[in-house]
Amino acid sequence: MSLNDETLQELKDELLEAFAAEEPNKEALTERLSEIRSADIGEILEELIEEDDALSTALGVLDLLSTERAANVLGYIPGDNQLEVVGELSDGQLLKLLEEMGSDERADLFNLLGEDRREALLRRMAHQEREDLKRLASYEEGTAGAIMTSDYVAIASGMTVSQALMRVRQTAPDAETVYQLYILASDGQLIGTMSLRQLMVARPGALVDDIMIKDVISTAVDEAQEEVARIVARYDLIALPVIDSDDRMVGIVTHDDAMDVAESEATEDIHKGMSIGALEDGVSRVPLWSLYRKRVLWLVLLVFANLFSGAGIAYFEDTIALEVALVFFLPLLIGSGGNAGAQAATLMVRGMATGDVGVKDWGKMLGRELLVAGSLGITMAIAVAPIGIMRGGEAVAVIVALSMVTIVLFGSLIGMCLPFVLERFKVDPATASAPLVTTLIDASGVVIYFSIASAILASI
Repeated sequence: MSLNDETLQELKDELLEAFAAEEPNKEALTERLSEIRSADIGEILEELIEEDDALSTALGVLDLLSTERAANVLGYIPGDNQLEVVGELSDGQLLKLLEEMGSDERADLFNLLGEDRREALLRRMAHQEREDLKRLASYEEGTAGAIMTSDYVAIASGMTVSQALMRVRQTAPDAETVYQLYILASDGQLIGTMSLRQLMVARPGALVDDIMIKDVISTAVDEAQEEVARIVARYDLIALPVIDSDDRMVGIVTHDDAMDVAESEATEDIHKGMSIGALEDGVSRVPLWSLYRKRVLWLVLLVFANLFSGAGIAYFEDTIALEVALVFFLPLLIGSGGNAGAQAATLMVRGMATGDVGVKDWGKMLGRELLVAGSLGITMAIAVAPIGIMRGGEAVAVIVALSMVTIVLFGSLIGMCLPFVLERFKVDPATASAPLVTTLIDASGVVIYFSIASAILASI
């Protein structure tokens, strides 16, 4: 059954109380755990591991589970917490867990281990298993190879449907998914695919080559993981085959792994969008020092960037002295420009992340933003002009209205263009964050506002 947060907390307290007893009722605990999903047990163990005196309880829970179930639960625990668990296990115990884990999760955990322990484990593995693990662990982080699994159902070209069904039965227990099947040539090249449904309804004596889909959507082993996730989502795939430079199939990226990547990338972009460095864990669990360190750099840099706003105000002191009412509208104007710029930047960054917008679309998006931002600026100018008349008369109203249109237009164009510029220089467009855009527009907005004010007041 699926558990809510309150029920999970109750189960966690129940486990702590049970293992605090001198003789825990292991039979009752085993039966209780059999009713809980592996993902929920993993969440409970994650919390137990993070508590200073509860690691032994987490280890006790794993010991109650079958090796297959324990390996499954371990896969739901974050890497740093996994290390704390396996650090308490012997090489033999860890090897049994690794053998039961999915190939992608096994490679991820293997890469977290120290060099000495990796060598010790490799020496105890069977040759084929050892080579598969070394290959999966060798792919660069953030690529298709790093998130793929080698547990898929492959069917040899030339097989009949009945032979292929037998092959599915033989490999299904270890496969990540059996709903999509892949047809390989004798040299391992991917030449086709079919669904399990297609195979089951086909005539037993038919050749798989005659009924397979030859136009296969696949990805290169060194493709960026965010692009892999985008392909899976765009074509609504159960799994995406991964091929090497010789078109040989080396693994698949399943839909759930692709969605994990999409979530991770979206979280990273949101953090960058607010000038926050990548967090190693959830915001509720990351150490305070790490949280401080990830946020402080950009905030300090932006503090100094905001000095330009102060310098602009100081430069126009004479203009302010002529019409003090201008100061009343300064926060309103630069705030409006910053908001418009942040909106435009967010739209472009998200458009680039989803593949809806590319660098080649810059000219088209510039024209669209000119029209939209101009309309927004005029609308906001009309709304604020009556306040200008009330506060300082017609001259101030004209200054504020013209400044509003100019600043909103300028801010929107800066917010729209900055992601394209960063993309052009191979920098993540998400770095065009709201604080950065707002700071740039604050400084430029002051200059625009008081320059317009100086010109109009000088002509009166």
